[in-house]
Amino acid sequence: MKTDEQHVAEPGLVVLDITAADEDTLRTVMDGLQQRWATSGIVPVRRLPGEPGVRARVYADVYRSGTR
Repeated sequence: MKTDEQHVAEPGLVVLDITAADEDTLRTVMDGLQQRWATSGIVPVRRLPGEPGVRARVYADVYRSGTR
């Protein structure tokens, strides 16, 4: 996946590509991130054929706090 320039256009904006062994672990990580920072939330999980684990891409603003 290509990173769009707008997603990292200013300080504090990050793109996180996360890989985990299973969907439950991945969702737990995404939930923890959204509690700490303003993020794109729980996003769809992807599987790449022939590669282990599951993946997700999360966008976050580390200068803004999460919603919880």
